Amino acid sequence: MDESRAGKYLTFTLAGEEYGTAILKVKEIIGMMPITPVPQTPGHIKGVINLRGKVIPVSDLRLKFGMEAIEYTDRTCIIVVEIEGDYGMVMTGIVVDAVSEVLSIKDEHIEDPPRFGPAVKTDFIRGIAKGHDNVKILLDIDRVLNTQERIMLERAA
Repeated sequence: MDESRAGKYLTFTLAGEEYGTAILKVKEIIGMMPITPVPQTPGHIKGVINLRGKVIPVSDLRLKFGMEAIEYTDRTCIIVVEIEGDYGMVMTGIVVDAVSEVLSIKDEHIEDPPRFGPAVKTDFIRGIAKGHDNVKILLDIDRVLNTQERIMLERAA
């Protein structure tokens, strides 16, 4: 088992399921704000926001994962993360249904992602965290967006 998977994770919900991302990747959590669309980007890339004078691209994880789009609520928020781009670190926002909590997860509670065969990509999943009666999908936020999408985000910023 990969020792680097243990640590603190910010957990959040998408379509009623729990996900997590390494807290060290998270820069801040903000409420929904106006998003300016950027033409000719994939549907899950919602556009850009102006965060204290810095232009940040925003991607909706529900849409990225092929889930049904919903109307944003007062619990919907943007997690600003720093991802590794082809030209260095890039700040990007990810829209999630709600932020849950920060959890410290030990190695023994993290399993490798299941293998579904070559048709299903799981390289963006760091592992599956087992709780008392549930599981949380731990995301490798650098791999959630593919190379082409990261380039688009870098250009949008």
